[in-house]
Amino acid sequence: MAKQWGQKAEELEISNKVAGLGLNKKYEKPEDDSPDTANPAEASLLMKIIRQGLVESKQDIEIQRKDPNSPLYSVKTFEALHLKPNLLKGVYAMGFNAPSKIQETALPTLLADPPQNMIAQSQSGTGKTAAFVLAMLSRVDPTKNYPQVLCLSPTYELAIQTGEVAARMAKFCPEIKLKYAVRGEELPKGTKITDHILIGTPGKMLDWGLKFAMFDLTKIKVFVLDEADVMIDRQGHRDQCVRIHKCIPSTCQMMFFSATYNSAVMEFAEIIVTNPIIIRLLREEESLDNIKQYFVKCKSPEDKYRAICNIYGVITIGQAIIFCHTRKTASWLSEKMSRDGHSVAVLSGELTVEQRIAVLDRFRGGLEKVLITTNVLSRGIDIEQVTLVVNFDMPMDLNRKADCETYLHRIGRTGRFGKAGIAINLIESSQDMEICLDIEAHFGKKIKLLDIEDAEEIEKIGA
Repeated sequence: MAKQWGQKAEELEISNKVAGLGLNKKYEKPEDDSPDTANPAEASLLMKIIRQGLVESKQDIEIQRKDPNSPLYSVKTFEALHLKPNLLKGVYAMGFNAPSKIQETALPTLLADPPQNMIAQSQSGTGKTAAFVLAMLSRVDPTKNYPQVLCLSPTYELAIQTGEVAARMAKFCPEIKLKYAVRGEELPKGTKITDHILIGTPGKMLDWGLKFAMFDLTKIKVFVLDEADVMIDRQGHRDQCVRIHKCIPSTCQMMFFSATYNSAVMEFAEIIVTNPIIIRLLREEESLDNIKQYFVKCKSPEDKYRAICNIYGVITIGQAIIFCHTRKTASWLSEKMSRDGHSVAVLSGELTVEQRIAVLDRFRGGLEKVLITTNVLSRGIDIEQVTLVVNFDMPMDLNRKADCETYLHRIGRTGRFGKAGIAINLIESSQDMEICLDIEAHFGKKIKLLDIEDAEEIEKIGA
C-alpha cells in the first residue's frame, strides 16, 4: 500500500494526469486590471516544491514550556533517536544525513514517552514535515488494523505532498498502511477503514470519521495539524478541525505546525493543543544591507519601459525580476520586452501550480533572463543569479499605503546568499513617491534618485 501511495503522489507531481483533482485547477479569473494577490495555500505548496534541499538556518531555536518538568533533549544523529531499523533506513534513503536544526530539538520531544504535545513554527524548507511524519510512523502499532494517526492539511495538494514524504519514509515498512482522505477518494458506505495513518483534508476526515463512522475517532493516538496558518485562512476549515478535535481522546498526542505564529494562529493553537512544548525557529530575515536602491521618475508606463531599456542598454544584468500590480500590466510589459529581444517569463495568478513550477524551473535554469510577476509571489524567490529587481509598480497594501514587508521580500536577500544586488523603483505619481519615501523611512536606508538619461550614472550602479 505504501508503495502504491508513493507512486500515486509521484505521478501527481510529475504529470498532469489528475485533471480535475485539483493540481490543474485554475483560479476564478478576476479582471485583468485588478490586483493579482497571493493565495496562501498555493504559495505554500509552491515553496515546498521549489525549495532545493533544506534551508540552512543560522537562527537559534526558541523554546517555551508550560510544564517546566517536561524533558527536553537535543540530538545530533538519527541513530540517537533509537528508531526502528527500517524507519532509519527510510530516513537515510531520503537523503537526510543528520537532523536539521528544528529536527534536533523536535524529534526527541515528539518521540518521547509519555507523548508530548508540540506547537512548532518554522518556515518552509526547515525539515518540519519530515519531523512529524517520522513521529507519526514511529507511533503506529501495525498489529492493530484501524486508524491510529490523523494528519490534516488545508488542501488536497498539500496533503499529497505530506503523503509523498510519508510513503518515501515508510518505504521499508510495508506493514504500515497509509490512506488519503481527500476528494476523489470514495469508499462504499459501511466500509471500516483498516489503514493505520490517514492523511487528508478536514471535510473528508469529518465525513469518514463522524458522518459515516468508517473509523473510530476515540482510538486516535496522534493528531497532526499541518500548515495551521493556511488552514484558518480557509473558510470552514477551522471549525471542522475543532469538531474532529472534540472527538479524539485527551490522551492523544497533538502536533501543531505553522510557518507563522500570529495572534489568530495562537488562539487556534490554544484550542487544539494542551500543555504544549512550543518550538520556534525564526525565519532567516532578509536584509537590504547589500542592495543598492534607486528610484526613477517616470511620466507613464511607456516611460517606465524606456527606463528599463536604458538600464539594459548600459549595464550587464544577470537575471532580473520585475514586479507588477496587475496581470494586464505584466502581459503588456512581457509583449514589449519579448518584441525587443529579451527572453521573458511571466508568472501570474491564472497559471496552475504546475505551470508556475515550470516557469520557475526554466528561470532558475537560466532559460529566461527576465521574470515578470504579479503579487502571486507573495515572497520573492532566492535565485542566486538575480542581480536586478524592478518595482514596475510600488508595493501597496489594501489601503494603498506602502507595503514595507512585501518590499523587503521582493528585494531583500537572506543570509544564504548575502550577495549585492540592485533595486530600481519606477515612480509615476505623487502616491508612488509617497510610498517610496515611507519605505525609505521605515528601513532607514537611502533610496537614491537615478537619472535614467545619464549613461555614466547608470554605469556607476553596475560597477
